[in-house]
Amino acid sequence: MGARPPPLAAGHYARHMAADEDEKDWRLRVAPAAQDSGGVLHRLVRGVRRPDLAGEISRIAPHDVVVTHDGSVLFAYAGDEGAITLVREAVEGVLANESGSADVTVSHWDVELDDWLRVYPELTEQERASQDEMRRTAEEIETRTIVGRAGVEVRREFVETMQRWAGELGLEFSVAENPHLLESQVAFTVQGPRGKVAEFARGLDAEGRAMIRTETTVMLSPL
Repeated sequence: MGARPPPLAAGHYARHMAADEDEKDWRLRVAPAAQDSGGVLHRLVRGVRRPDLAGEISRIAPHDVVVTHDGSVLFAYAGDEGAITLVREAVEGVLANESGSADVTVSHWDVELDDWLRVYPELTEQERASQDEMRRTAEEIETRTIVGRAGVEVRREFVETMQRWAGELGLEFSVAENPHLLESQVAFTVQGPRGKVAEFARGLDAEGRAMIRTETTVMLSPL
């Protein structure tokens, strides 16, 4: 799964995801091909060789395109297909001029599957069948009970945040609490499409960790 970065603060998971879905939902990935034995792509990505890919992308791409890399693998994120196509063509042009070889793919973020789906190069029949199966599986109705923990200081905010998130995902929602002195065990039962239930579970994990950090900060505060 190509999961997006988790939120960094409590109470922000649903808003973070909703905003992100409307923004950089097109991704270009440029990775070394097996025949790039000379490391041309690595030097282009790292800016060791001119013209470097990041500089070329910045020259022709809209200002809101985000470019990053992980070693020899370059990524670009854009809000629409036209922008990411410009970036892809620029990358392929530089590689052709420099006799470099790379695996260039374009993917689109699928909200229902919560994953990146490749759109370029064109899918084979087998790959298309695999994506269709993923979609059918994600749409199957599932009921799941997921247990989280929250301290007494943030328990109500934790439950309310997850209830709002379940509502945004279109899930049926119920909650049962087992309160203790310092923290509560909270059991969330949700029902809906399997992909949405999985997304809720990831959000619950991220929100729970953020709530723990928030409560720890409050407890250590001299105020």
